[in-house]
Amino acid sequence: MTLEFAVAAALFAGVLCYAVFGGADFGSGFHDLTAGGSRRGAEVRTLIDQSIGPVWEANHVWLIYVLVMWWTGFPESFAAAMTTLYVPLLLALVGIVLRGASFAFRKYSETLAQARLFGVVFATSSVLAPFFLGTIAGSLASGRVPAGGYGDAWSSWIAPTPLLTGAISVGTCAFLAGSFLTADAARRGQRALAERMRRRSIVVGAATGLVVFAGLIPIEHDAPTLWEGLIGRAAPVIALSALGGAATLVLLWRRRFGLARVTAVVAVAAVMAGWGIGQYPWVLV
Repeated sequence: MTLEFAVAAALFAGVLCYAVFGGADFGSGFHDLTAGGSRRGAEVRTLIDQSIGPVWEANHVWLIYVLVMWWTGFPESFAAAMTTLYVPLLLALVGIVLRGASFAFRKYSETLAQARLFGVVFATSSVLAPFFLGTIAGSLASGRVPAGGYGDAWSSWIAPTPLLTGAISVGTCAFLAGSFLTADAARRGQRALAERMRRRSIVVGAATGLVVFAGLIPIEHDAPTLWEGLIGRAAPVIALSALGGAATLVLLWRRRFGLARVTAVVAVAAVMAGWGIGQYPWVLV
């Protein structure tokens, strides 16, 4: 095993951890955003507060780890990405800051209007942050970051593959969070809420799965290097992701919420691993 491979493996291990742990954190914002009005959504939002409160913002340690490993291990590709993709990176970081601050401020709001404002900021930024992080991954995978850096600030990420991976990022986060929140509600004895979250998670999971596999069509033409890797060496991992996602839907349908969390993690981790294996050995395609 070469030193480059060892560093790349350590780097991508951080990507996987952030996708799973940070993804479940981000995804809770999607369910907050779509929970409904003050009365209808109150129970869901209380569950979210109680579930993510103990690990609030701690998962971004993995993002810091990834950036530091990338910067020190592969500085040239890091510089190329930072000088090209600074717009989506800045928007993602702003989203992370806003969601963290608003999550805290919502609890200390003096009026209902303030609480609603901070709630909207938290939920919206929780969706936008993973979307822009996903566009960065899509830009790297589709060869839109020149090796010398300073690529186009807009066309580098406003393109089919980056926008698709942004949507997939939001969907997988919401699916993962929904599986965890459903299990949490059931564990707390909130059966009606668990049923509500179960139905939402099944719908989100099915929709995300369709987007993931339908998205392979534009990737074939827009990111041919990634496509060849996905249908080649990464094919078994992509199949594992499909099995994990399908198993999660079945387990949610049968109300096996504890096991559904495990298979949801497998599905999301396998999607990310498929990207890494498919793009290997390139950091910049």
